[in-house]
Amino acid sequence: MEEGWTLDVWKIVQALGKNDFALSDVLRHSDELSRLHPENQHVEEKIRQQLQVLRDMGKLRFVDNKGNYSLL
Repeated sequence: MEEGWTLDVWKIVQALGKNDFALSDVLRHSDELSRLHPENQHVEEKIRQQLQVLRDMGKLRFVDNKGNYSLL
């Protein structure tokens, strides 16, 4: 996985320390991601996008349309 947004969001997901998590769990780290990527003015949208990228990479799956995820 290349450095950048995808890796940063992945590290946060891993740091949560649980197999099942919610979007809100990751969004709580918006400030941290903002500091890492000060050029981005749409951090929450970028987090959602990167969760989709991680899904497409086979790292996690969407459990439902209510913002719940599960690690694979």
